[in-house]
Amino acid sequence: MVARWRPVHLGQAAVLRGLCACSEHAVIGIGSSNRYDARSPFTVAETAEMIRRVLSGHAADDAYSLVSVPDLDDGPRWRAMVVEMLGPLDRFFTDNPYVASLLTGDYVLARPVELVARSERVPVDGTMVRRRLAQGEGWQELVPPEVVDYLQAERLDARFRQEFGLATLALEVAPLRTID
Repeated sequence: MVARWRPVHLGQAAVLRGLCACSEHAVIGIGSSNRYDARSPFTVAETAEMIRRVLSGHAADDAYSLVSVPDLDDGPRWRAMVVEMLGPLDRFFTDNPYVASLLTGDYVLARPVELVARSERVPVDGTMVRRRLAQGEGWQELVPPEVVDYLQAERLDARFRQEFGLATLALEVAPLRTID
């Protein structure tokens, strides 16, 4: 699975844990690894640390690999790069229709929601978290406690507001899709 994970929120935490639970070895791609902007406001190292903290106690360190997956702004080139980087996989999880269209001939595709029990599904997305983070309130309830602790201890929440707060609040908000 490839996603931006910036920051890892409650919905993604459930997906990450489900991915590791159903896999002999999960390959977790940190997408947009070459971007540092309002949509990708944490470095690859910071994002990897969030993922490790979410999986700590739920998956052994050798149960998954983290891979940096840059944006190329060229779908066919990105597809070829991903297939070369990740090699053969049993399944590729994505909720992104464009990514699915690119990889449909290369992998068996599945939706991340399949990894999460209905009772554990959380209607949250990264845009919602980043907007609340920009406002400085209410974001903690959308993020796992271990990620909240990390962001606050490293003052990454304050850095985000300083660097990307206004740009984040200026972005148009798309309605949250319903999880089926």
